[in-house]
Amino acid sequence: MKDIAADLGLSVVTISKVLRDHPDIGDETRQRVLQRVKELHYRPNVSARSLVTGRSYLIGLVVPDLLHPFFAEVAKSLARVIRMRGYSLIIASSEEDPELEEQEIEHMVARGPDGLIIAASTQSSALLQRLDEQQQAYVLIDRKFTGLSANFVGTDDIAAGDLATTHLINRGCKRIAHIRGRENSTGAKRLEGYKRALERGGLKFSDKYVILRETVDIESRLQGNSAMQRLLAIHPKPDGVFCYNDPMAIGAMEAILAAGLRIPQDIAIIGCGNLHYSDLLRVPLSSIDQQSSLIGERAGKLILSIVESKVTPRPKSVVLEPHLVERASTARAPRRAAKD
Repeated sequence: MKDIAADLGLSVVTISKVLRDHPDIGDETRQRVLQRVKELHYRPNVSARSLVTGRSYLIGLVVPDLLHPFFAEVAKSLARVIRMRGYSLIIASSEEDPELEEQEIEHMVARGPDGLIIAASTQSSALLQRLDEQQQAYVLIDRKFTGLSANFVGTDDIAAGDLATTHLINRGCKRIAHIRGRENSTGAKRLEGYKRALERGGLKFSDKYVILRETVDIESRLQGNSAMQRLLAIHPKPDGVFCYNDPMAIGAMEAILAAGLRIPQDIAIIGCGNLHYSDLLRVPLSSIDQQSSLIGERAGKLILSIVESKVTPRPKSVVLEPHLVERASTARAPRRAAKD
């Protein structure tokens, strides 16, 4: 930094401000400094900067599965937001295993990240309470815990379940099944939305049309396929299915087609997540858009506001509204009411 300052006839303070993207540096000076930095292949010493600032400039992300497109999209937008402020993202997968999740979080904490973003697989808040005791900043995404006051960014899952099921009802489905998620906030609330829509639509809820899956983010297609096979063995078969997420819906669609049935004429199907490839399938999949990219963006901005605040702010909850994206898997004409 001293060499660059001497070369350009500027102070070391000015060079430091440019590298920290401080707003009170003029554009011409900023460009001169950045050009010289590029010519010299200068890289700030992160360890030295951490000793001065007390920050690691690392944000950790712990998710159930790195291959799940939903979490990949969250990670992409999260990384983009924090990168603009000079932070780097480190990622770990819990594989939906609470013990492995605890180990990964403890390993991350040992590296001294400034903040954590967690899509929790555990149903216990004990680990998160320990993070509070350690004054480790964190934001929960997608899954939250009843009774725990924590920063959260996610979708209104009751509305997601209601929206998906109501859409199937509006498409004329009378026997609507639900391949549901685990006993966590997302699984329970999407089930609640499903039940709410059935009641409002005048349809009777039946346990036999609800299949519980204990893992939903790993081997999702296999889980959806096996669950759908169970539903196809029921008499009468469902004529509509709401799946916990899109990968499970894709597995369910494979089972329906393998059985010689048509989508949506025999069974209409809708997922949740609106993955970027959902419109490229053999039968394009209707889905509920959870705004995954916006979840990552808002989580990134929230964790940075916590990390860079001089006082610990009160926990904030950001709940995004889901949206219906209708495609061919539910595109059938509503049934007409029977004439008297």
